Amino acid sequence: MPKMRAVQVPRPKGPFEIVERDIPDPGPGSVRVKVQACGVCHSDMLVKEGAFPGIQYPRVPGHEIVGVIDAIGSGVVGWNPGQRVGVGWHGGYCGRCEPCRRGEFFACVLGLVTGISFDGGYADYMIAPFTALALFPDELAPAEAAPLMCAGLTTYNALRNSGARAGELVAVLGLGGLGHLGVQFANKMGFRTVGIARGRDKEALARKLGAWHYIDSQAQDAAAELLKLGGAKVILATITNGDAMSAVMGGLGINGTFMVLGAPPSMNASPLFLLSGRRSIKGWYSGTSIDSQDTLAFSLLAGVRSMNQVFPLEKANEAYELMMSGKARFRAVLTTGH
Repeated sequence: MPKMRAVQVPRPKGPFEIVERDIPDPGPGSVRVKVQACGVCHSDMLVKEGAFPGIQYPRVPGHEIVGVIDAIGSGVVGWNPGQRVGVGWHGGYCGRCEPCRRGEFFACVLGLVTGISFDGGYADYMIAPFTALALFPDELAPAEAAPLMCAGLTTYNALRNSGARAGELVAVLGLGGLGHLGVQFANKMGFRTVGIARGRDKEALARKLGAWHYIDSQAQDAAAELLKLGGAKVILATITNGDAMSAVMGGLGINGTFMVLGAPPSMNASPLFLLSGRRSIKGWYSGTSIDSQDTLAFSLLAGVRSMNQVFPLEKANEAYELMMSGKARFRAVLTTGH
């Protein structure tokens, strides 16, 4: 039986283990993907720390996957060995439940999540439902583009569903793994893009990424500065600090939307502020496989790229620790050598 390498978490709060496993065969409705690259996302801590209910261990994390279909199971139509594909957070859908029948595939009652419901991309091979697959452009390099399958998808999909129109003011709160992509997408979509981060030293990066204006939230009242610019149509909140989110929310203009992508335990909002300007707060789920495919196509077209630090699969622990420390510039990616 052929073998493969996998990086697994043996139990909640357990260490990463590099193990040798049999290469799995795809079951009905699934394909086997030979993994080329897999991004390391903050959500991987849900597996590492046992913070997601119902995870069965040992579990291989990873949901920013790029690879090549290696084998297909029965009942798979329209996908063939040799095709380049990406697999993201959304791990497929049943097509039968009420949300699916209404076209809300992200809300499928199965709730499948790649790297949580089934083994993910920290391995040489992984099995994925065909409903989780996105076609991956040949022009994009796997290690370069893997983070587009989650960080890119989340920011792009949120922006294109935010209600903002070209020429309107869009602020991106945070310039980290999500934010550095959010600024690029906002700029390429034609928004007057404002980058907001802590420290004057981030301004050069923000402008390089395409920001029209920069606000240093340490030295300035970010909400007041946004209002001076006319108020934001959209604030894309990519950070995980509830107090910092709350502090910037006052910069929304009339009919503005505060798009929540980061997940702090809580944040504060004034009901009067929301009522008086018909403002709203909206959470945005990353997206399904076709949304991933759209993200990849737009990124290729517009030249949006993730800034990554690349590690071999064997250094998964080092890559994970760098990501968790917040010092990654700006995404960490594992490669298998395939």
